[in-house]
This record gives sequence, C-alpha cells and structure tokens, in this order.
Amino acid sequence: MMRIIHFIMCVFALTACTVKAPLSVEVVRSEMVRCPEATFIDGQEGKLKWNYTTGLELKAMLDAAPREALDYVDAWYDAIIDSTGTIYKYKKSNFSTDHICPGRTLFKLYDLTGKEKYRAAMDTLYSQLLDQPRTPEGGFWHKAVYPQQMWLDGLYMAQPFYAEYTARFVSDSLERDANFKDIVHQFQTVYDYTYDPVTGLLRHAWDSSHSMFWCHPETGQSAHAWGRAMGWYLMALVDVIELLPAGEEQDALVRIFGSCFQALPLFADRETGMWYQVLDRPYAEGNYLEATASAMIVYSWLKGCRLGIIGNREGAVQAFDSLLKTFVRVDEDGLVNLDQCCEVAGLGGKNNRRGDYDYYINEPVRSNDPKGIGPLIWAALEYERL
Repeated sequence: MMRIIHFIMCVFALTACTVKAPLSVEVVRSEMVRCPEATFIDGQEGKLKWNYTTGLELKAMLDAAPREALDYVDAWYDAIIDSTGTIYKYKKSNFSTDHICPGRTLFKLYDLTGKEKYRAAMDTLYSQLLDQPRTPEGGFWHKAVYPQQMWLDGLYMAQPFYAEYTARFVSDSLERDANFKDIVHQFQTVYDYTYDPVTGLLRHAWDSSHSMFWCHPETGQSAHAWGRAMGWYLMALVDVIELLPAGEEQDALVRIFGSCFQALPLFADRETGMWYQVLDRPYAEGNYLEATASAMIVYSWLKGCRLGIIGNREGAVQAFDSLLKTFVRVDEDGLVNLDQCCEVAGLGGKNNRRGDYDYYINEPVRSNDPKGIGPLIWAALEYERL
C-alpha cells in the first residue's frame, strides 16, 4: 500500500489530476487520445508503413491494456496485413532487422483474435531470419544497405521475435536448440566487438569490414556509446532471457546483462540517476538527460529484478521514481507526456551520419516519441508487478 501511495505522489506531484488507473494504462489512454488511430503514432497520419516504431508502441499498449487497446492495435495490423498474410510493402530482400520488430505484437494479437493471417505473417518474418546475411563472425547484418554491420539496435529488432517464434512454433528439437544457440551467439558477438574496455559500455555499432567512415580502422567500432543503443540491447537481453529455457544459453545472457549493469551506474547523472544521450560523455557541454534510453534501462532493470537475474530492487524502484520526476509530465488535459526524447540517431546512410559527439547531441528532441512511450509503459508495468 505504501508503495502505491508513493507511486501516485511521484507521478502526479506536478499536477492536480486524479489518478484513475495505473500509470501503464494512463499512458495507453493518453496515446489513444493524442493519436486517433495508430498511423499517427509515428507521424504517418493515415499512411500505412510497416515500421518498428509503431509496432513497438502497439505491443506495449496491448501488454498494458489488452481490453481497451485491442481494437486500436488490431485495426493497424489488420489493415497492413492482407488476408494471405502478406505485409504491405514489406520486402524480404531488404533484410532489415527493423522489419522483424513489429512482428512481435503478432504473437499476442494472434492469440486474442485467432486470425490465421497473423501466423502467416510471422512465418514470413521467420523465413527472413533464416536467410539473413551475416558477418564472417556469424552476426546478422543490421540491414542489406548496411553490409557487414551490427548495431546494438538490431539485437532488439530481431532477437526477441526470433526467440519467441522458436519457443512457440518450432517443434523440431534440433532446430530449436540450434536457434537458441544462434540467438545467444548474436548477443555475444555484438558484445565482444562493441565492448569498450575503458568504460565497460558498449559502442553503438561495429563494422566487421572496418571500412565505414564512421568506424575506427582497427576495431571497427563506432565512436561513442549512445544511450538508446545501450537501452535497445538491454531490453533485448532481458526479453530473450525470459523466453530461453534454463541452461547454458540463458546463463550466458545473464552474465552479459550483469556486466552491462556493472558499468551503467558509473555513467548515471549524479543528481537524477538518469542517463545521458551520449553515455560515455555524461557531463560534456551540450549533452542532455535523454528519456528513451533512461526508460529502456529502467524497464530492463525492473524486469531483471523480477526475473531474479539482477539485484538492488530498491535501486531499480528509485530509478523508476526518478524517471517519472525527470521526464514525465501530465498536461492541462490530463494526458501523460514523456519529454526529452531523442527522435532519431544512426550511422552512415544517405545523411552520412558520422556518429561523433556533435552528431548525437544535435539530432532532434521531441516529446512522446514511441521509442520512449513503449518502454515507459513496460517500466510502469514492471513497477506495478513488484
């Protein structure tokens, strides 16, 4: 009871609004008001686009409020997947791990609706993973347009889907075991090649060919540890750990998860306990506390405590409280908002993104980015389960 009272006071300390539901549900309701239908979540405003950002938030909404959000979520997926299971404008030949991510929502949506076309779409996405191009070390390329590159982002985009599909639909024991080993290999490979021994953090990405203009010619690593990239990786770890059977593979990921959380507290802001846009430059001029990364890290920490793979539950609770105090705002209409979200960041591509410090701190910042709203919902859910 005391925790619930503290939670309510923390969330709504700056507003006179009355709490009508758990925060996870209030965020869902706020988004459904702001976005009259799901194409508005990521600015498409009526246009269908199979993108990870929309899929990420819709999964969180369905997890938090399946009764309230089901029709809202199903409307988007029902429109973008035709009766045969074909995904609108999806091209396997792009081999984009980003296009695997929105498939995660389909597991629960399939269970709730029974629509066979959703199973067919999941089969299509699984077939992409079976043929996904790999680095010589066996790691999935992030996309066909980013050959020989592994980004931390990509582990979240592909591996939780890969693990859940395998756990649910792969009946052959040899294939299941091979898949689970492959999933762990993906995490281990990107960890080994993005690890910075000076900070203990993971750099945003790695180019196996060492040829990209943004990478170090000897290590292939990008220049910095980007906050959201680390957040993506941690969420992927904790979600996959929950799906793997107990044994060597799960233990290997638990060790990596623990290693990451040994380094992260060293780079948290001393006053708020939150994390910066550029993780390895916490107090540098122009750097700022960033909401999406902080929400992802807090969610991963809270879930890790629930799964019993990491300790300091009180520290995780304090971090959640600080997440709300630092970034969450209830506006005059009673809607829950998440401020200070980095809108986008990447490497290479048509904009020749160099991944240096100035690049990261000058990308656009907005409120209520789906890459923060989804993790905020999941963090609130984990808090509510404590």
